[in-house]
Amino acid sequence: MSQAEPITGAQSLIRSLEHAGVETIFGIPGGAILPAYDPLMDSSAIRHILVRHEQGAGHAAQGYAAATGRVGVCMATSGPGATNLVTPLADAHMDSVPMVAVTGQVGAAMIGTDAFQEADIRGITMPITKHNFLVTDPAEIPQKIAEAFHIASTGRPGPVLVDVAKSALTAQTRFRWPTELHLPGYRPVTKPHAKQIREATRLILEARRPVLYVGGGTIRARAHRELAELAALTGIPVVTTLMARGAFPDSNPQHLGMPGMHGTVAAVAGLQRSDLIISLGARFDDRVTGNLDSFAPNAKVIHADIDPAEIGKNRHADVPIVGDCREVISDLLVALRTAQDAGETGDYEAWVEFLAGTKKKYPLGYDAPADGSLAPQYVIERLGAIAGPDAIYSSGVGQHQMWAAQFIDYEKPNTWINSGGLGTMGYSVPAAMGAKVGCPDTTVWSIDGDGCFQMTNQELATCAIEGIPIKVAVINNQSLGMVRQWQTLFYNERYSNTDLQRQSPRVQPGTPVRVPDFEKLAEAYGCVGLSCDTPGEVDATIAKAMEVDDVPVVVDFRVHRDAMVWPMVAAGTSNDDIKYARDLAPEFEKDDV
Repeated sequence: MSQAEPITGAQSLIRSLEHAGVETIFGIPGGAILPAYDPLMDSSAIRHILVRHEQGAGHAAQGYAAATGRVGVCMATSGPGATNLVTPLADAHMDSVPMVAVTGQVGAAMIGTDAFQEADIRGITMPITKHNFLVTDPAEIPQKIAEAFHIASTGRPGPVLVDVAKSALTAQTRFRWPTELHLPGYRPVTKPHAKQIREATRLILEARRPVLYVGGGTIRARAHRELAELAALTGIPVVTTLMARGAFPDSNPQHLGMPGMHGTVAAVAGLQRSDLIISLGARFDDRVTGNLDSFAPNAKVIHADIDPAEIGKNRHADVPIVGDCREVISDLLVALRTAQDAGETGDYEAWVEFLAGTKKKYPLGYDAPADGSLAPQYVIERLGAIAGPDAIYSSGVGQHQMWAAQFIDYEKPNTWINSGGLGTMGYSVPAAMGAKVGCPDTTVWSIDGDGCFQMTNQELATCAIEGIPIKVAVINNQSLGMVRQWQTLFYNERYSNTDLQRQSPRVQPGTPVRVPDFEKLAEAYGCVGLSCDTPGEVDATIAKAMEVDDVPVVVDFRVHRDAMVWPMVAAGTSNDDIKYARDLAPEFEKDDV
């Protein structure tokens, strides 16, 4: 079919997606988007994966993007189909995930009439997308699709929504893939300013207690190799945020771990006691800083980020650097090597020694339950050890997320996928599905809580039918665990509506109740279902799950319900108030360094 030959807007849409390099779409058809599904059936380039809920489509697109670095794509119809994408779009916006959502809209003449399945999805998603479009002219479809993919994948990555009226999909048009883009005002700055690099270099050499504060932007920029060079050149200690786990190897002695609310004592102390924070692709999130007024009170800040809106938003930057993290670090390396050749080096020996001692004195750990039941931390620790650093781990949100961030050793970028900024329960299973589609030869584990798992486990049907053999570890404490932890600590153990397994009056007292029985549920979905109750069974159960590679596997790990995540900085308090167990705080003073 020649470009001059008339085609429908729907055909133009599918051809545009092919030209944009799309290989996979996660979606569900419906009335307004239905015209696009007909030519999609004939596409040899694009695989469509029929999910069971549009939220699953969005999170799968996120997981695909986070694992591969490519733009994830999802598709939905108008009205409820589109609004079911709101949570994944907001999630992708917070965590800078490149994603394009294509939605159908009612016919152009019906927009604004409250037509059947009409929703102003462009207006709804304006605050939670990097950009969005409403297309009513079929001739504009290729241009808008090209612009959407460019915007989603350049600068600070993020989600872009393209809402296409059904009348544009059914109308006749001619396909012309654009040779140039028309995006006035959109010119992301990637190259840092040389003056700022020089000033940053001066502060780094003058500092005595510097810390490299590494955020998720370092992974999005694919800057892990440059980061490793910078750390090796300077010897400066490194902390990696929840979104940056894997950007710097856990095995490296310079790595202090994750900072923040549930970070390591060494990482929190490193930031608090520092005299210079070198922030790379991080945004001084409240979960890292605690009370801003008391955060790192004696530190100057070098803040490098590709998004100028983030610089100085929460913490004043003494040296603001707008640019791509990889280019920023590369330029810093050149400047620091030049300084070294001239005999200028930083003196951090006492600082490094102090933090190494802190790391040794306050390691991450946990107590085995006194009753011999299963510690969730042990399950996750063994899972990471057996699956290894080449696997991809996708978590839900809550206690299991923090334990997965703490007790799995991450050596490589793009192997840890989670919902950081928005904290979306139900993220894990569909995100793991998307990651497995993008990386079919890699083992992908979804580490989920029993609360999260029940929000999106219907996508197991998608995985079973589509041949996407993910593995799911359900950390089953019969509770909304993180909320229960807060109720224990701050609400006098008043467990209001966090118990997921209340005894039914129809069941004989003392009879174990499992609603649902996750092992049977997995089998009903066409997956392998396993369960584990005791520490002695953990390794064998994980090994059995690892042996299955043709269908999804779900393992119900029935763990002790009162395990807690430590260390902890209570919300709104100072990082100086960190506790590494319920009634224990680190025994060092501010003047120890």
